[in-house]
Amino acid sequence: MLAKRIIPCLDVRNGKVVKGVNFEGVKDVGDPVELAIQYNKQGADEIVFYDITASHEGRGVMLDVVRETAKQVFVPLCVGGGIATIDDFRDTLRAGADKVSINSQAVKNPKLISDAAEVFGSQCVVIGIDAKRNDKGGYSVFINGGRLDMNLDLGDWVKEIEERGAGEICLNSIDTDGVRGGFDIEMLNFVCSRVKIPVIASGGCGAINHFSEVFEKTNSSAALAASLFHFGELTVGEVKDYLKGKNIAVRGV
Repeated sequence: MLAKRIIPCLDVRNGKVVKGVNFEGVKDVGDPVELAIQYNKQGADEIVFYDITASHEGRGVMLDVVRETAKQVFVPLCVGGGIATIDDFRDTLRAGADKVSINSQAVKNPKLISDAAEVFGSQCVVIGIDAKRNDKGGYSVFINGGRLDMNLDLGDWVKEIEERGAGEICLNSIDTDGVRGGFDIEMLNFVCSRVKIPVIASGGCGAINHFSEVFEKTNSSAALAASLFHFGELTVGEVKDYLKGKNIAVRGV
């Protein structure tokens, strides 16, 4: 059994880490480089940065954050937000990212997935998905920070993502994001049953048992959390010790 990964996620706006609920009510949390260093020391398997404003001005700020972090942090860095071209991929990887995550731009231009996989390798290409239940009993894919319904079926989309050569999917449930009631087990199982590439669970983690629940009830390869770690309620090490006690394989414990 492959070891499960624990991934802190840092949403960065204008050089600061922020956190909101259901994509709203955003407040400052701290300095991204300092937080990344803390998580590296705690034993994070990977760190994700999302440039949530992703304006052209913000992109330069974000690459500076990545450069500074890469000098001091020795776990894989995944960076997303505002990446629309192969040149954006290249710039982000050159700044020190190990993986690049695309979300809205992948939906708007699916060819970017296959082009990036061909140029940089599948292992560098992560597709973020924001999805929500629809009134037909299925799930719809949203873009633009969960604001715009693309009327795109989640099942069809994840199959296309895999076929185009992406290395990983990060699945965020808009229904559970920031609510802290647990990961969206049903949605994760829906996606995990349709693809062979790793799926990262995102959105809704609010307690330590949510980590064991997501690994016991789904085939998710990793669990991503933000506020639990940012506000000091749990450390990555505490989560890993807890999972080990539940006989769930994790790295570095």
